[in-house]
Amino acid sequence: MAPPLPGTATSSYSQKGYLMNGSQQRGHCCVSTSTKELWDRLFDEGYRADVSINTDNGGTIYAHSNILGMASPVIKGMLKKSKKRGLQRSISIPGVPHDAVRAFIRFLYSSCYEKEDMEEFVLPLLVLSHAYVVPELKQVCVQQLEQGLLTIENVIDIFQLALLCDAPRLSFICHRMILRNIKAVSATEGWQAMKQSHPILERVLLQSKIDEDNRQKDRIRKKNEGKIYLQLYEAMEALVHICRDGCRTIGPHDKDFKANQSPCDYAACKGLELLVRHFAACKLRVPGGCIHCKRMWQLLELHSRLCDNSDICKVPLCRTFREKIRRQSKKDEIKWRILVKKILRTKTIAGAPFFPSAIASSA
Repeated sequence: MAPPLPGTATSSYSQKGYLMNGSQQRGHCCVSTSTKELWDRLFDEGYRADVSINTDNGGTIYAHSNILGMASPVIKGMLKKSKKRGLQRSISIPGVPHDAVRAFIRFLYSSCYEKEDMEEFVLPLLVLSHAYVVPELKQVCVQQLEQGLLTIENVIDIFQLALLCDAPRLSFICHRMILRNIKAVSATEGWQAMKQSHPILERVLLQSKIDEDNRQKDRIRKKNEGKIYLQLYEAMEALVHICRDGCRTIGPHDKDFKANQSPCDYAACKGLELLVRHFAACKLRVPGGCIHCKRMWQLLELHSRLCDNSDICKVPLCRTFREKIRRQSKKDEIKWRILVKKILRTKTIAGAPFFPSAIASSA
């Protein structure tokens, strides 16, 4: 029985330490043990092999040109250019260990590999898969590295190899690991070797770490700003609640509450309570005279800019601040407009959740 063309029998398979790549399935395929053993015998025994593959240290592997040519377009071209000696052609695959070349040729036959060979020769196999255009093997190598063979000690070497072998997913995974463990990675021998041979790459990685840290700081800053804007919006809601509906906790003075009425459970009122009580009793209650009163003035002005109808609004000084807005400088007006815009945008995106922390401290 002749073996199927490489790449067609790609169902998931595991037996005697062999694995089969199932990522390129074409319909349903069920390979029996006897068929698998036949592929092994064809490769191991080299029955009627017409190609000899020369490796380093004088090693030779015998194979079949029709299988190699169908599995790799590069080897197909090499076979066309190779000189024929009798019934055999001869090609060379130097630069990698003999056993790695053998594992590579075995994969071309049946898309199979031994687990031990993959663990030991994953990097040479990645190079061979790129050099001889065997995308299925390249994908397997990337998966194996991603699933446990990639470590702090070898990540720099593999990162450089991934760049050379055009493996974008692997290079991304390596880059992410390097940035997350920059201190440990920079102490490895691989980093020191890269520093000597590719100093530009070292500078690129260090700059990437700086950029990543800056992006992280920017995300934290924006997150904190968003919380402040939401707290300010909640403070505006609390002002309306206090002045329009009345708050059992802090007033207002013109509301008559029942004796058995429960305390206010509106979270923002607790944040405003101390500020409102201070504002009501402060002797320096003028803008700039007291820092706490200044915050209250700012909250009142902010409310007036968010208020839809100041004519019927019960929040103190709402109409007064509306009239004051017309006489403000252009610079101050721009600042207030930006603040109002950010508060409304944050409220829309986040749905205005409540933050029980003190509103007064963030006004």
